[in-house]
Amino acid sequence: MSEADEGGPALFRLVRFWSRRWAGQAATRTGQAAHVQHILVLEAVHTDPGEATVGTVAHQLGLDHSGASRMVKDAVDAGYLERATSAHDRRRAALRLTDSGHALLAGAREWQRHAFADLTASWDEPDRLRFAAYLSRLADEVGA
Repeated sequence: MSEADEGGPALFRLVRFWSRRWAGQAATRTGQAAHVQHILVLEAVHTDPGEATVGTVAHQLGLDHSGASRMVKDAVDAGYLERATSAHDRRRAALRLTDSGHALLAGAREWQRHAFADLTASWDEPDRLRFAAYLSRLADEVGA
């Protein structure tokens, strides 16, 4: 087997590692005792440059509509999102981040940057930049 064949298992080892750890660490870095689900919902809403809806959240998080709707409701109740009437279809609700939502998302992104820097601290700068570019490329392709 080549090293490239081990990329998949290595990726999933990283996913398992971070899925168990990032919640408490992200809350510490953001300065807010927010639930991970709020950050996930905000990230999903933020991915839509047009008009995010519950359907956007469902698609981005791989949930059914009712599960996404509950998560959106929780984020609205927590003050991170607001609902407005869609400009395209008055039957739908458009989702927007509130000031608190923007602050939480910014804090989460700052924690993500610190986590990446900590994980790659022993790497030389060209390797860090190349790996960051590959991660961004993969995320962009998966999110498309």
